[in-house]
Amino acid sequence: MEVIAFVGPSGTGKSHHAIGVARNNKCDAIIDDGLLIKGPKILAGTSAKNEENRIQAVKRAIFTDDDHAKEVREALGKSDIKRLLIIATSDNMIGKIVKKLNLPEPLKTVYIQDVASKQEIKKARRARLQEGKHIVPVPSVELKPHFTGYFADLPYNIFSYQRKETQDGDRSIVRPAFSFYGKLLISDQVVEDIIAIVAENFEGLQKITDITIRRRSDSSKGLVLIIEVILYYGVSIFSVSKLLQKKIKDRIEAMTAMKVKNVNINVRSLAVKKK
Repeated sequence: MEVIAFVGPSGTGKSHHAIGVARNNKCDAIIDDGLLIKGPKILAGTSAKNEENRIQAVKRAIFTDDDHAKEVREALGKSDIKRLLIIATSDNMIGKIVKKLNLPEPLKTVYIQDVASKQEIKKARRARLQEGKHIVPVPSVELKPHFTGYFADLPYNIFSYQRKETQDGDRSIVRPAFSFYGKLLISDQVVEDIIAIVAENFEGLQKITDITIRRRSDSSKGLVLIIEVILYYGVSIFSVSKLLQKKIKDRIEAMTAMKVKNVNINVRSLAVKKK
């Protein structure tokens, strides 16, 4: 099976253009927001747009749930799909989906600016931000069993100047519950609290003495964490530190959907464990 990637920031009209991009690149199926779609049918998966908040929506879209990923992998194995289009908000997200679904690396990446004008992208952003409208590249009659949110009006009411594109295939417009919540901000204190919970009763660790959080200007590059610790005398410093790094990275990414680029552990001193 060959893979084509279709990448663009959230709310720029990727799902609206998905059918056209799939046709132009001879793709016979699409993965979009947790769904495997072939023609007018949903073969497997659960829509990320059916989640109650953005964090869960992101996790659904990148198949963090093992049962969800397994369902889609099995459907891919049973279906006669020669070329698959994967829609995502970044190259990093494409990489995560490909890994979870055991797919090959993309042959080609199409970016939203390659197929949409600045006017189209601006109009799509306005529909997303002001009206909470999201497009799913599948007919509403097929989507209804998979989606419990609100169905909005037909796509040509948003993209009226491109009404002819509806001939490429049916699309549904929905309003997910999370689209009404506005911007979601996760403070550094939340990240610190997650680290503290991971560290509680962690074998070989006496305590964390300081946490520094550095946010990259490009959020897709992830957080950099600098954590100063005191370990107990006699433990394997390398083994304990490496395990602590992994636990912190995994827990923060699972709970916040934010990428963690580095977890740097500085061992400040050793403490003797009281008997």
